[in-house]
Amino acid sequence: MSQKNYRLYKNPDGPDIGTTSAPVLEQDGLYFKDAARTGSLLPYEDWRLDDQTRAQDLASRLSIEEIAGLMMYSPHQMVPSLPGEPFPATYDGKPFLESGKEKWALTDQQIQFLEKDHIRHVLVMKLEDAETAAQWSNQMQQAAEALPWGIPVNVSSDPRHGASKAGAEYKSGGGEVSKWPEGLGMAATFSPELCRQFGNAISKEYRALGITTALSPQVDLATEPRWMRFEDTFGTHPDQVTELGKIYCDSLQTTQGSPDGWGKDSVCAMAKHWPGGGPCEGGRDAHYAFGKYAVYPGNNLKTHLKPFLQGAFHLDGPTGSVSAIMPYYTVSWNQDTKNGKNVGNSYSEYLISDLLRKTYSYEGIVCTDWGITGDPAPVMDSFGSRCFGVESLTEAERHLLAIENGVDQFGGNSRIEPILEAYRLGCEKYGEQVMRARMEASAVRLLKNIFRCGLFENPYLDPEESKKIVGCETFSQAGYQAQLQSVVMVKNQGALPLTEGKKVYIPSRTIQARKNFFRGMDPQRTVDPVEDSLVEKYYHRVDTPQEADFALVFVESPLSDGYSQQDADQGGNGYVPVSLQYRPYVAREARETSIAGGDFRENFTNRSYRGKTGTAANEGDLDLILDTKAVMGDKPVIVCLRMHNPTVPKEWESAADGILIDFGVQKQAIFDLVSGAAEPSGLLPVEIPANMETVEHHSEDVPFDLDVYVDQAGNAYGYAFGMNWDGVIHDQRVSRYPNLK
Repeated sequence: MSQKNYRLYKNPDGPDIGTTSAPVLEQDGLYFKDAARTGSLLPYEDWRLDDQTRAQDLASRLSIEEIAGLMMYSPHQMVPSLPGEPFPATYDGKPFLESGKEKWALTDQQIQFLEKDHIRHVLVMKLEDAETAAQWSNQMQQAAEALPWGIPVNVSSDPRHGASKAGAEYKSGGGEVSKWPEGLGMAATFSPELCRQFGNAISKEYRALGITTALSPQVDLATEPRWMRFEDTFGTHPDQVTELGKIYCDSLQTTQGSPDGWGKDSVCAMAKHWPGGGPCEGGRDAHYAFGKYAVYPGNNLKTHLKPFLQGAFHLDGPTGSVSAIMPYYTVSWNQDTKNGKNVGNSYSEYLISDLLRKTYSYEGIVCTDWGITGDPAPVMDSFGSRCFGVESLTEAERHLLAIENGVDQFGGNSRIEPILEAYRLGCEKYGEQVMRARMEASAVRLLKNIFRCGLFENPYLDPEESKKIVGCETFSQAGYQAQLQSVVMVKNQGALPLTEGKKVYIPSRTIQARKNFFRGMDPQRTVDPVEDSLVEKYYHRVDTPQEADFALVFVESPLSDGYSQQDADQGGNGYVPVSLQYRPYVAREARETSIAGGDFRENFTNRSYRGKTGTAANEGDLDLILDTKAVMGDKPVIVCLRMHNPTVPKEWESAADGILIDFGVQKQAIFDLVSGAAEPSGLLPVEIPANMETVEHHSEDVPFDLDVYVDQAGNAYGYAFGMNWDGVIHDQRVSRYPNLK
């Protein structure tokens, strides 16, 4: 559908009304959409009323089936759905390439969940380009408008603006958007203003793509350096994470000039992960049962709440508070001081009902993380359901428990039956009137966000306008400048910058076979870290170090895994160290007894890995550095470290004449810095550990309790350290946040 397929009615002092099938009412010289097709103006159709009133009116009219539909999130959508991609779909029963359909056509599955399942919250993963996104969004909205009540579709997205191609399921690509640093890189700029620019830019790009909810920001405190999702945070300092989270939510949600902040440029932010996903024991992530426990040996839960209570819940702008919250999968071990239950956060009455809803008066949406309500997988080493602590309950009982706690929405659940069964069980327990009121309260919250973004009035996009906005020069240049400012130089022995035109040697990397995000096995692969076409814009690439004037060695943080099926098969408990060094690491100083443990698939509770060996699939990165230096001799070797997690440098720092750390940038940014076209200015938003022993001794929930690495020049790689061409940076940013050491 193109622009001419919808009609636009312009109100002189109000929102435009966009419609394809719904009639338009004229009243008091103004236009209103007759979404219910009653011929009269219902309160929810009257844009002059506040969002709360409109949402309450519409929620009161909905059936339980329609409310249940609002409480679900669709599976990940690929636009278009191509062969070989995850989450496959069909078009009139055929694969896309056989269907003859346009790229933006609706799939059979999308039509099904809109019409039959009443789903209005849709998670999109891939969008081929801006035009495809806009046309597909228009198709979705047209289909929804034709259904009873005319409730528009709220399209959401995981973060999609990261410049790095590395990532997992929760990082979505496509759409030709501007490219910015990952969360940790944004923190490394130490510039709240840059974060504001970022939020302002991506909100406009999101709206041009038809996206009205962002499953971000990730305001977890990065207190555990081994955690898989460390790089997506705003770092370790509670004040910095709080400030950047607040600014991000403010800029994302606020439409300039709107009295309450909400409007056509607004994107609802979903802050995550309550009450903080960072303190996972041993660094193991809660996407997997072997990483389900968050531990608090420092009794520091309150610090992890700060980015929510003083940041996301306390915005400076007119929207006031983040519109949605996502609890993490974790079992927050022994933090339930009321009932003493160790269950996944969304199932915790204490953490959701008592703490979030009652103590801290949070009135926005609570949406579970993805895939917590299904039955668990029979084996530990799997990407199965994460119904931690409530495995013995039925699927319907899990839904009811979450609803009782104050949860409104179920991420990754597109099956209406367990929600309807939960409603039936709730009616038996509390009576129909009480249960109806509880479900209706969730519907109000969910509908409010749709009203806030103006979708009821006009959800349609002009594809030509979308093409102008998405990835435009202004946003792309701003993103690239942010990338440059995010790179941290921690070492320079007079080697940098290196003028253009020199001969450079760049070795290829080999990564051993390893478990991927979905716990499948990726084969061994050899990668060329940078394309020749980019290198040749700056230097002459040569094949051997002997020919080169200098070497650029691209590496990334050690790729390590905290669970070994082989260990379990050989009679061990399966748990092994997550290592931040490249060579095999023996955990001689790990805890003898784990803080948390227990699972129906295990006949023990001690998850200790003491005395076991952790390995890195990219141990070859270390050999690249050492071997290159051995051949280069006195010629400069520059190490470019893509840092997912704080990385122990003691194995290789002495072999590097210069070290640049990036947290997710385009390779061009590295070459601009190495060549002197730009000057490094980033500061470390984390501590770099001196060794693995200090990591074992630290408390997972406490920031800044590591011994930091000190290099050959005597520089300590602590928080807010960084260098420019003149040496160590001592500007006002260094002392912006209080020293918590």
